[in-house]
Amino acid sequence: MNDELPRPDPDALLQQTRDTGRGRLKIWFGACAGVGKTWSMLQEAQRLRSQGLAVLVGVVETHGRVETAALLEGLTLLPRRAIGQNRHPEFDLDAALACHPAVILMDELAHTNAPGSRHPKRWQDIDELLEAGIDVMTTVNVQHLESLNDVVGGVTGIRVRETVPDPFFDAADEVVLVDLPADDLRQRLKEGKVYIGEGAERAIENFFRKGNLYALRELALRRTADRVDDQVRAWRDGQGREKVWHTRDALLLCIGDNTGSEKLVRTAARLAARLDCVWHAVYVETPRLYRLNEARRRAVLRTLRLAQDLGAETATLSDPNEAAAVLRYARENNLGKIIIGRRPVRRWTRDSFADRLGQLGPDLDLVIVALDESTPLPSGPAEGQRPNQDKWRMQLKGCTAAAALCALVTLAGRWLLPGVDSVNLVMVYLLAVVVVALRYGRWPSVVATILNIVAFDVVFVMPTGTIAVSDVQYLVTFGVMLAVGVLVGNLTAGVRYQARVARYREHRVRHLYEMAKSLSRALTPQDIAAALQRSANITLQARSELLLPDEQGELIAAGIPELSTVPDRAIARWSFDRGQPAGAGTDTLPGVPWQILPLKSGPKTLGLLVLEPANLRQLMIPEQQRLIETFIVLTTNALERMALSHREAAARLAAEREQLRNALLSALSHDLRTPLTVLFGQAEILTLDLATAGSEHAPQASAMREQTLNTIRLVNNLLDMARLQSGGFSLCTEWMALDELVGSTLRMMASSLAGRHIALDLPPELVLIQLDGPLMERVLTNLLENALKYAGPVADIGIRARVEPPMMAGEGQRPGGSTGRDAGNRMQRGAAMNEAENRMQQLTLEVWDGGPGIPGGQEAQIFEKFSRGDKESAVPGVGLGLAICHAIVDIHGGQIRAENRPEGGARFIITLPMQTPPVIEEYEPGGLH
Repeated sequence: MNDELPRPDPDALLQQTRDTGRGRLKIWFGACAGVGKTWSMLQEAQRLRSQGLAVLVGVVETHGRVETAALLEGLTLLPRRAIGQNRHPEFDLDAALACHPAVILMDELAHTNAPGSRHPKRWQDIDELLEAGIDVMTTVNVQHLESLNDVVGGVTGIRVRETVPDPFFDAADEVVLVDLPADDLRQRLKEGKVYIGEGAERAIENFFRKGNLYALRELALRRTADRVDDQVRAWRDGQGREKVWHTRDALLLCIGDNTGSEKLVRTAARLAARLDCVWHAVYVETPRLYRLNEARRRAVLRTLRLAQDLGAETATLSDPNEAAAVLRYARENNLGKIIIGRRPVRRWTRDSFADRLGQLGPDLDLVIVALDESTPLPSGPAEGQRPNQDKWRMQLKGCTAAAALCALVTLAGRWLLPGVDSVNLVMVYLLAVVVVALRYGRWPSVVATILNIVAFDVVFVMPTGTIAVSDVQYLVTFGVMLAVGVLVGNLTAGVRYQARVARYREHRVRHLYEMAKSLSRALTPQDIAAALQRSANITLQARSELLLPDEQGELIAAGIPELSTVPDRAIARWSFDRGQPAGAGTDTLPGVPWQILPLKSGPKTLGLLVLEPANLRQLMIPEQQRLIETFIVLTTNALERMALSHREAAARLAAEREQLRNALLSALSHDLRTPLTVLFGQAEILTLDLATAGSEHAPQASAMREQTLNTIRLVNNLLDMARLQSGGFSLCTEWMALDELVGSTLRMMASSLAGRHIALDLPPELVLIQLDGPLMERVLTNLLENALKYAGPVADIGIRARVEPPMMAGEGQRPGGSTGRDAGNRMQRGAAMNEAENRMQQLTLEVWDGGPGIPGGQEAQIFEKFSRGDKESAVPGVGLGLAICHAIVDIHGGQIRAENRPEGGARFIITLPMQTPPVIEEYEPGGLH
């Protein structure tokens, strides 16, 4: 092992010192609102201002706290600007870029900007500020990190909508943890230092329960610790440090061919669980690996697989020095504790692996686990292993060659080179040892060394003809010849072995390159299967078959079948459904002559790879296992690339089809609108004239008028859909009374209702809501028309409305609801306890009927364009009304969903956020106020 510390990369050091012109990001990070993030940020801003830096306050939310507002004194405030109809002004990004301060304060990193802003998220505004070279200080809570969003939702029961991508958080130059114990935080809530008024009591009862605070605090501390650990590792790598820093517990389990027991793995897993730390398991491949019997190879593989199942990160290292390889891996991964196994020591043996580790790594902790003596070590030949007689035949052949070379050198020295000094003949004998070692290995070279010493003594050392030595100095010569011969033989055999291994690995890399190149050009499953079969035949000496599911889900061979034994379809289906390997070398049907390996992409299984090796022993070698895993990864990537290319082509075709359809709809709607308007006017005049004259044709004229009106509505739906696709809808909101909205809709549909009763259940008090009146009337009109068409002529129809508190986060989206668009930074209640304006009420508007209801499973599908119910042949229409309703409600920041009523029939529920209505001044006698 090289004792010299590795030098840091000069290019990396240069990159660290290079000024990129990007600003620095500093984040104040906390478990939840109220821990003091904004307070700490403002204190830092005042300190920087006292040093003469230009500090600009872009966004700081004081939430009415006087102490926080006092820290703004002396700081320059950036005026906010109003965007669209949003009553809360937003951050002015252009003004901040124009000012170009040294530091800008941007509170609430996860904030969602109002519609119409340049960026939908505040962190994107901050990223643009950083690109402009402006330093930014901001705040964020742990529940707003994208990777922890579901964890926080599972703990608190509240799902946060506003999140920040983890890469942006990790890229921050500095993260300051602001922590506060749960009891102190709840006391601050009670004192009104976090929320004012009733908000504090609701917060204590909901989000700020003590259990929630404990969990959030642990998540924040762990997230910060992980970041610090990454910084420590990056610093070590940048400085070229080789010594392990024991900043956190981490275990490294060493698995050997003589200690690879399951007890060792389970002990390491239990220890890692108690320490709550990561752990790795490694096995070092040495030249001795290739001389192990098959049973021991399989035992090592089973042990590695068990460690991986128990949560370890496994690796197979290749090095002739086990201790050096283990220490190198431990230092590269900063693993401070090494676990090794030890069997009971025999009197004639000594376990020196621990001693070598202790000598080479005195800074590491060694944990030695005593293994059971009763656990038998696998031994004996296995199927596919070369018989012992073949090995002995090769050794005997080498010994025969050694004897022949010894005789040749002796005859040459005796008869052909009589004048050569005996010292020079020793070098010729050593040359014969090297030749034998290169050709036949270690033990024949040792035999050659002994034969050469005996021949040299008998033939060239006085007295000749006997092994007696007259001069004691020749004993030194013989000893040196023996030592040099054995050392040279061992070294030559080792070099020969390393050259063979290097040659094999070079071939493997070349074959993998050729396979990757072939798969990169593959366009069909047949091409992928052909490339895979060709590479498997050459590299693995195995037949292969690629099984892929067809449209019906049946597994079929993608290429030309070449297996001698067809795999059982039931086993293949089991492996595909569960995503687990089966066959030889696995725990499922290990006696069959083939191995089934699933091709998995995340949780989805794309297909199966079936291998039938010529020698099952080859599949058991760890290096071959890694090669097979590489085959699986390359094949899976090729299948994913092919699927993505097909989806991309389908998406392009669908986009072109949609564009053509929208253009056609727009053209037809414009061309049909004018003549239909004229036709409706003429039909209405004709109906009035015939009714006044008492003609018997008045009903026919009235029916013509109704059909014309229905056609006009259909054309309006087509035009509205074309406008929606092109982004032509713009909201023109105004305050409107709920009963006025419903009454206007019913008056517009008076002719279609034809006196049919509509049951109304509206709040008795005046309900004002800010919306686009004509668009919302279109929503109610389409829903009522849908009920008239599908509920039947005698079914009851009604409209129900009620004002409710905001929906608790975590209730989730219903089928057909909004895709999660926030309107003016509105979050669900409880998930946004730190947002005062988010405590708004919601209006729930329901249109119901007593008809047959919605077919099962189509609650979300009916909101898609051109989607209709199961009465397509009997009910007129093209299926655009509900899609238009969904789009209009969505741009209002609301949600719409469909479901069946328990008492029968269907209902469509619209949920709209309610803004604070304006104050209506009352009239008093004597004047207006």
